[in-house]
Amino acid sequence: MNGVFVVGAGPAGMFAARQLALAGFEVFLLNRDIKPGGLAEYGIYPMKDKMKSGLRKQFAKVLELPNVHYFGHVQVGDAYNLSLAELEAMRPAAILYTCGAQGTKKLGLPGEDLKGVYAAKDFVYHYNQLPPFASMDFSTGKRIAVIGMGNVAIDIARWLLLDAPGRRTEEVVIVARRGPAEIKFDRKEIEYVDRHIVREQLVAELERVRERCARVGQDASPETVFEQHFRRLKDAAFASVPPRLSFRFLSSPAAVLRGDGDRIRGLEIAENELVLRPDGSTAAKDTGERTTLAIDTLIFAIGDKHDARIGLPMGKDGYATRPVPEATKEVSYEVWDPSAGHAVEGRFVAGWARLASTGLVGIARHDGEVGASKAIEFLKGLPDRGTMSANEIQARLEARGLRVVTKPDLALLARAERRALESGPASPSGFAENEAMFQAIDRERELLQTSASEGSQLVPTT
Repeated sequence: MNGVFVVGAGPAGMFAARQLALAGFEVFLLNRDIKPGGLAEYGIYPMKDKMKSGLRKQFAKVLELPNVHYFGHVQVGDAYNLSLAELEAMRPAAILYTCGAQGTKKLGLPGEDLKGVYAAKDFVYHYNQLPPFASMDFSTGKRIAVIGMGNVAIDIARWLLLDAPGRRTEEVVIVARRGPAEIKFDRKEIEYVDRHIVREQLVAELERVRERCARVGQDASPETVFEQHFRRLKDAAFASVPPRLSFRFLSSPAAVLRGDGDRIRGLEIAENELVLRPDGSTAAKDTGERTTLAIDTLIFAIGDKHDARIGLPMGKDGYATRPVPEATKEVSYEVWDPSAGHAVEGRFVAGWARLASTGLVGIARHDGEVGASKAIEFLKGLPDRGTMSANEIQARLEARGLRVVTKPDLALLARAERRALESGPASPSGFAENEAMFQAIDRERELLQTSASEGSQLVPTT
């Protein structure tokens, strides 16, 4: 049998598995988390129920395919549960890595390891209740700086301003190294929180950076910026409400300042000017001027990077892929071994594992499907590699002491989550700890077994 392993069950992995299964291959999904979905489950804002529900239904249809096999709670990687050598020993005909970009870019600043300083992805995992992040300390104070001006930064601001349980937030400051002309967040996202902006404060900030932006041909006038990004602030009747959301443009973090008890007490800010590059884009250049923001929490949303601990060959931009001429605009999905100077046969990357922090669910789906098509092309006419069966793989994983979650287990967990919802409020993504999920699965299994046993006793004997 020629089986295909898909490592990672986020959108790229799930839709790749679907395509591979429909092409007739046995597909084995290995996922770090108990539940499938990846960032579609644990990265989308908790209150976007309709979007999450729709994606869960699509993923459920993938798992209904009889030739798709699921092994959750198995983290693949040389530093994790299952090394790449152990994975290869199961004789996959092809492997498609869709394990995302689980590394975290660091600020590279003095003091970034102080208490109250968090990477955005970890913070999002926490409020979306992904184990083990759900039970970690991500406490926030009253004045919080968020580095970055994309949708993730605005989602975090929304959580802090509106939805965090027991929130103490008085102000969230969005710190951006470039100017307002290079805002990345969507208008729809900012409209969840724009009523927390003090219009006069934003106007003053735009006037502060207006001249520096104009030197590179960018219009930072309040009229233009409001029209492009803050439409509701144009209304004469607009009135802000606490807590505050403010912006600090042309500013980069320079140092994290230590307070009492190893917790952050402030952020030293470098003032920037914009410099035009030959291609028309801009670069932020430090002017040497420094300012201090008095904050007690810092969250940096500056992108993700690939996790070298998995063991895939690394290139300058993440996992190494076969080099292609830039002029062709071809996209490479084949894993490349730089030391040997050749592709790793039958091994592919897709989604954020191919290109980190790129696009939302639709883009990840497309990339996963293209990656799957590359694997299918490779598999055509390939001799039988004798891939282990699902039962053999599960037995080998369990022999290593792993608590493996299968498709029947997921069905039991879904029953338990529905039961919990009926009895009272639950976390946005169900049970917030792995052990709680395992206990729920075991309880549901026992209930079903008891019900079946009682039912059999009602059958008359002859």
